[in-house]
Amino acid sequence: MSERRTGAILVAISAAAFGGLAIFARFAYASGADVTAVLFLRFAIAALAMSAYLALTRRRWPRGRNLAILAAMGGIGYVGQSFSYFTALNHASAGLVALLLYLYPFLVTILGALFLGHRLTATRVMAVVLALCGTALTLGGGMAGQPLGIALGLGAALIYSIYILVGGRVLPDEDPLGAATVVMIAAATVFGALCLAGNPAWPKGGAGWSAVVAIALVSTVIAMVGFFAGLQRLGASDAATLSTLEPVVTIALAAAFLGEPLSLQQLAGGALILAAVVWLARSNPAAQEIKAAAAARETSGYG
Repeated sequence: MSERRTGAILVAISAAAFGGLAIFARFAYASGADVTAVLFLRFAIAALAMSAYLALTRRRWPRGRNLAILAAMGGIGYVGQSFSYFTALNHASAGLVALLLYLYPFLVTILGALFLGHRLTATRVMAVVLALCGTALTLGGGMAGQPLGIALGLGAALIYSIYILVGGRVLPDEDPLGAATVVMIAAATVFGALCLAGNPAWPKGGAGWSAVVAIALVSTVIAMVGFFAGLQRLGASDAATLSTLEPVVTIALAAAFLGEPLSLQQLAGGALILAAVVWLARSNPAAQEIKAAAAARETSGYG
C-alpha cells in the first residue's frame, strides 16, 4: 500500500476516534464531571499510558528545540483551542461553533500556501470546498450566535490550524508516538494547574470513569497518534481535510447509541465529506511530496 493511502487510513482512524469524544463526554458529564476535570483526566491518563509504552518499547523521545515546540503545542495550542471552543459554546449555538471550528482545513490550506510554500492544487482546493459544504450540511441548522461566540469559534479554528501546521514542520524529525506523548503531558500539566486553582467536579460511578478512560485511550491516544502518523505521510492540508470525517462519525454514533435522529440533510453532508476523503486518498501528489513523506517515515522509525 502506498504511503499516501496508509496516511489516509491513519487519519480516518484518528477522525473516527475523535468522533467518539462527544459521545463519551456526554456520559462523563452526566456522571457529574465538569469540563476542566474531564480535560485533565483525558490528557493525564493518556500521558501515563503512552509514557509507559514508550519506556517499555524504548522508543525515542523528542529532544531539544522540537521538544519545546511540541510542549508548546500541547500547553498552549491544545489548551487555547479547548478554552476558545468551550467558552464559545456559552455565546453561540453548538452547531455554529462546530461549523466555525471546522473551517480549519480551509485555514490550514490557505495559511500553508501563503507562509510555508505548500502547493495549492485544484484537487486540494476542491476537496476542501467539498468537505466544508459537507460539514455545513452535516451540522445542520441552529446557527445563532453573539459576536463574542463567533470570534471565539474562529479563534479555536485558527489556533488548531496553527497547531497542525507547526506539527507538520516538526513531525518529519520525530516518532509520532513520542511527539503525541509530549503534547499530552504538556496539556495535562496545564489542565492540572487549572484543577488545582479551581474546584473541579470529578466523575462519579463506573459509567462516568469508564467514559473518561475511553476518552483518554480512544479519543486521545488512538486519535492523536493516528493523526500525527497520518500527518507525516500526507502533509498538513490533506490531513486536515480528511479529518472532517469526525462530525460524520459523531452524528452516526449519536444516532446509534443516543437515539438522536439522522436527517437526509446530514446524510447528504456525510456523502460530500466522504467524497472529499476518497478524492484526496486516490489523488497522486507531486513527486517531492511522496519523497518527503517517505523520508519522514524513515526518520521517525515509526512502523
